[in-house]
Amino acid sequence: MSSATYRTLLRTPGAAAFFLTATVGRVGIAMTSLGIIWLVHGRTDSYAVAGLVTGGFAVAEALVGPQLARLIDRFGQTRVLPPVLLAHTTAVVSLLSLVESGSPNWLMVGAGALVGATIPQLGALSSARWSALLRGERAAELPTGFALESLSNGLCYLAGPALVTAVGASSDPAHGMVLATALVVGGGLAFAAQHRTAPVTAGAAERKRSGRSLLRPDFAAQVGVNLTLGLYFGAMQVSVTAFAMEHGTADTAAPLYAVSNCASLLAGWLYGLRRWRGSPHGQLAFASTGLALSCLPLLVADSLPGMGLALAVTGLAIPPILVLSSVLATASVHRAALTQAFTWLNSASSAGAAGAAAMSGHAVDAYGAIGGFALAAAATSAMAVLAMARVRHGVRHGVRHE
Repeated sequence: MSSATYRTLLRTPGAAAFFLTATVGRVGIAMTSLGIIWLVHGRTDSYAVAGLVTGGFAVAEALVGPQLARLIDRFGQTRVLPPVLLAHTTAVVSLLSLVESGSPNWLMVGAGALVGATIPQLGALSSARWSALLRGERAAELPTGFALESLSNGLCYLAGPALVTAVGASSDPAHGMVLATALVVGGGLAFAAQHRTAPVTAGAAERKRSGRSLLRPDFAAQVGVNLTLGLYFGAMQVSVTAFAMEHGTADTAAPLYAVSNCASLLAGWLYGLRRWRGSPHGQLAFASTGLALSCLPLLVADSLPGMGLALAVTGLAIPPILVLSSVLATASVHRAALTQAFTWLNSASSAGAAGAAAMSGHAVDAYGAIGGFALAAAATSAMAVLAMARVRHGVRHGVRHE
């Protein structure tokens, strides 16, 4: 099957408009965390303070994001998103003012938390639109829609950090935050203006049912998959850097990351080109097991080319896992709670990454880079076990769309 699959999907009335505007906003979202680091460090000359402010941002984003998603599921994307974007702009302006005036650290941390609490989860909103658009006879196209989302996310998190770094290094660091906010708000408002593809809000009875659907075992399993995937990401960030430094070439860490990212982009594009046989549960178990096995060479790689090859292989499994997890989440929760479901998956991944960054730091200090890679391998092994535990249930009951 050719790339016409993607073209056909984007030719669906209204699809290209919401997908592209969400992508613009997500570039800004990908810039924001690093933009805060550039901003705060540029004014305080302290990475410790910059880390505290960025930590406040990340914690608030993970905790408040699902609550905003709940409001969006209740009142609709087009009604909730504009005031959220206004609040986000106000929070960024407050942070800029506090940093420029040399305010106490706790005030800057509080402002950073407000920025995180108000940043919209445009990826979750876009995924919810694909789920609403590709229902019934078009349900088989949903994995392709989520593959597009995976490609968009990967590209945004390649372009965003590079863009904010270039702006921060060549001019006033505050300009990076201004640009990030302009992209978030501009893309978000353009996305909210796409009324035709916005999911229909549910009534009171449906909302009550939808809340209970978030407690279903299959959705809980997808939260667990994303938590362990976040653990893998967090451990790899520290471990790859440590490996490069152990080999006396700290500047090779970025190319090593790029190898993995490019492999993931290629795998995501290829995965979305065809419809795969087998149940989503079985495919997820296969992909998770593949990722766990591909982590083993990381423990024995002793050269930069060898590590690059190992990282490329691990990168191949990531997009199918993300796509299949979204497909299974869509099938396991009520349609009135889809935005919350996707946001909880994001929050689980973020929480895992934050926890693993701390744990892998201790492991690297004690055992070198191999300690961090061992943590990544353990996380992916747990993911594989969790995915395989759901295979029998998925085969017996199938996936149902509500």
